[in-house]
Parts: sequence; structure tokens; C-alpha cells
Amino acid sequence: MTKSELRSLYLGKHRALPTAEHAGLSALIADKFFREAKLAGTASVHCFISINHTGEVETMPIFERIWREFPNVRTFAPRINEQTGNIDSLPFRAETVLLENRWKIAEPSDGPVADPPEMDIVIVPLLCFDLDGFRVGYGKGFYDRFLAECRPDCLKIGLSFFPPVDRIDGLHDGDMALDVFITPEKTYRRDAKTQRLG
Repeated sequence: MTKSELRSLYLGKHRALPTAEHAGLSALIADKFFREAKLAGTASVHCFISINHTGEVETMPIFERIWREFPNVRTFAPRINEQTGNIDSLPFRAETVLLENRWKIAEPSDGPVADPPEMDIVIVPLLCFDLDGFRVGYGKGFYDRFLAECRPDCLKIGLSFFPPVDRIDGLHDGDMALDVFITPEKTYRRDAKTQRLG
């Protein structure tokens, strides 16, 4: 299926999840993230702030546990820069003031912008992903451009309620594959040799 077809299908799947199930699956995914990511040696984590009306995986449990258990890890969240069309990575802590942008996405209101190469881990939003490690997002390309500027050794993680599809049709050169996808049932890792998830 094409990106647009998958986007429409999986937006519906996300919105159809009952509230209690959404919360429970998000908690499972958050727990698996902490088993997957080695935060003891990590300096900086960039993570999206969930969009409530699209039914994304809830990321506040991840932020809150990092703040509580790994206080030396710097946490960042995205703010869309409408002048450049890119993501700015701003510090995000419990006391950070959030404002909604025109897409009703909560963003840090202010703070110094960090360069993408500063990030050791980037947690990326998605609607679905395939067995080659590519994702369908919301069609704006913000994260693909951001990830292209990150270091090669930056760990790129996607969070999904659903297992992978076989293939996403209509990919282009700007689409960035991720390293790891965490679902409630399984963690998928991209093999360096085959470039496929296993």
C-alpha cells in the first residue's frame, strides 16, 4: 500500500483504540523502551510529545521516568520552525511551559535550540512501519530532515501499537529508516547486513 493509503488506514486504527487500552499499551511500550535503551551511558534524548487527537503512543511516561531515574540525561522535544520547515530540538523538563502550535501539537515554548548531532537517542512518531525499517508519518517530512542531520551512531527508535506491514510503497530518497521499533508484543531491530527488521 502507498503512504497515503497506510496513513489513512492507521490513523483510523489509532483513533479506534479505547482509552484504557491506549494507556495500557503505551505503558508496555514505555517499559520496553527502558529495557532496550542503555540510558546509563546516554547524554541526550530527543522524544516527540504525543498528539492526543491522533491517538499516538503516550510518551510522557518515558519523559517522567528519565527525569526520575536518569537525572543526568538531558531531554529534548520538538518545536516546528515554520520559517525553515524543520524541527528545532528544545530542552524539555517537568517545569517546561508547553504551547500548542497550529496543528494542536504541544511544544516547548522557549529555550536554546540543540543541534541534531547532539542527540544520542531520537524517539520518532509514526503511524505504521514496514519490514525494511521505514515508517509512515504525517506527511510533512519534519523527522526525516531532522534524522538526516543526526550522527550515524544516533539510535533512532520508533514506537508503535501495531506490528509492521510488509512494505510501504512510494518511498523516496529522503525517507530515513529507523534502527529499532518497539511494539507491545515485540521489539524489532534493523539488521546491519540485510537492512531488514528481525
